[in-house]
Amino acid sequence: MTIAMRPTPELAAAADARFENIADPVEQALAVLGWAGETFGKGFAITSSMADGLLAHLAGTASPGVDVIFLDTGYHFAETIGTRDWITGVLPVTLVNVTPSQTVAEQDAEHGPKLHDRDPDLCCSLRKVTPLAETLAGYVAWGSGVRRDEAATRAGTRLVDWDAKRDMVKVNPIAAWTQDDVDAYVAEHQIPVNPLFELGYGSIGCAPCTRPVAPGEDARAGRWAGRGKIECGIHS
Repeated sequence: MTIAMRPTPELAAAADARFENIADPVEQALAVLGWAGETFGKGFAITSSMADGLLAHLAGTASPGVDVIFLDTGYHFAETIGTRDWITGVLPVTLVNVTPSQTVAEQDAEHGPKLHDRDPDLCCSLRKVTPLAETLAGYVAWGSGVRRDEAATRAGTRLVDWDAKRDMVKVNPIAAWTQDDVDAYVAEHQIPVNPLFELGYGSIGCAPCTRPVAPGEDARAGRWAGRGKIECGIHS
């Protein structure tokens, strides 16, 4: 792999300070993604849960052909798989569909059925965290759609950060966006959106661990509801 510049914590910090001063959210996101694409080339990829095509649209605009990593856990809603196919079929991006080392049936045979109910941290590790880590080993920088307003645990998210756990640059191009910014961009560009949002879901993950949210609840309240768990481990 040939890249223009090696990723370092100092490079990430300088870029973050540079882009944080851009006031317009769309201009800011495109600047971050354009910089990542130019700096790291094919060493840069974004991840997407396929809640919508917003990040993929921005990334495809700033860096056409960019790899979009989707963690195909085996537990996704049919609507999520359909949204993945829709997004990657119409946008100028390259789908990287990642599956765990074990099928759901193989995992059940080793750990027992419904591991997600008994040990959701282990299930997330086996089906999301480890497969992503193995995939990202082939890149030097990655991007996510994490926003500061999604949860208290994400309030300090930087636009460009150093992912010390993976020893690579991590960009969060829409970190400063609000839900209004998201809605406006989706409407203006007719972005594909997972139909589960129309059924009351605020954040969409694996089907066994995701429920709709009640009015006034945090958007991520439907993830692992009734447990202290609020993150799968990818962003923490």
